[in-house]
Amino acid sequence: MAGIDFLAVQIKCAEDVRDIMIAELSELQYDSMMETQEGLEAYIEKALFKEDQLKQLIAKYSQQSITYEVQPVVARNWNEEWEKNYDPIVVEDQIYVRATFHDVHPAFPFEIVINHRMSVGKGHHATTYLMLKNQLVLDHSKKRVLDAGTGTGILAVMAEKLGASEVIAYDNNSWSIENAPENLKLNHCEKVEIREGAINTLNLSGNFNIVLANINKNVLLDEMASYCSFLAVSGFLALSGFYEDDADDIKTCAVQHGLIEKTRITRNDWCSIVFTKVN
Repeated sequence: MAGIDFLAVQIKCAEDVRDIMIAELSELQYDSMMETQEGLEAYIEKALFKEDQLKQLIAKYSQQSITYEVQPVVARNWNEEWEKNYDPIVVEDQIYVRATFHDVHPAFPFEIVINHRMSVGKGHHATTYLMLKNQLVLDHSKKRVLDAGTGTGILAVMAEKLGASEVIAYDNNSWSIENAPENLKLNHCEKVEIREGAINTLNLSGNFNIVLANINKNVLLDEMASYCSFLAVSGFLALSGFYEDDADDIKTCAVQHGLIEKTRITRNDWCSIVFTKVN
């Protein structure tokens, strides 16, 4: 093992569990992930790997048949692997999300160029689609926007393209803090600020007209009170990263913090809800 900087965790699981595992592993500082025929491969710095932590995660989904194997990382052409596994996202004939190696399609009103440092699963494509669709109908013009768990920065980019006057986008994953600024440059963004940390460690000030959070159910529930505290009255909180079956749990928590549901949309069993703050 001497001299090996990264470890590859090969996880065997059913297809409908892959996106949940990707979301969970991203919270455990795994640096990148790629779907495979049998499940997924997740990569983490050797110094950050904690097998007990991984075992706890597997046990959390004990009702599923999930196994794993840890191996040293084998050198490979990452650009080639990424290009084989990433497709553009088209939203309502309005938004075209592509990587730099995809063809340009100027017919779309909005084009977003995103190069990922972390491969994502089908669920992340679905929830990104849902969040972008929500953004199309929310008035961003001259609004202050908070993008929680920004990832690649895609929602923050969209917010600026829709006319936001200021966007603060944050994440606690190192890959995001490196990747998001690169994507801001690709899209010529000037009104987005990237910060590293969690919502309660950023020393945020003032309220936001729109709060965007595409994360996962557990984090959304844990941070709901914080989202609401920074949301302006009559502002909008757009959430995704959870399954349709979990939507009522999200709504119950939001209502307890003074929000009311405005819209709910779904895609491939994934869900997104937009709430508004009434008082």
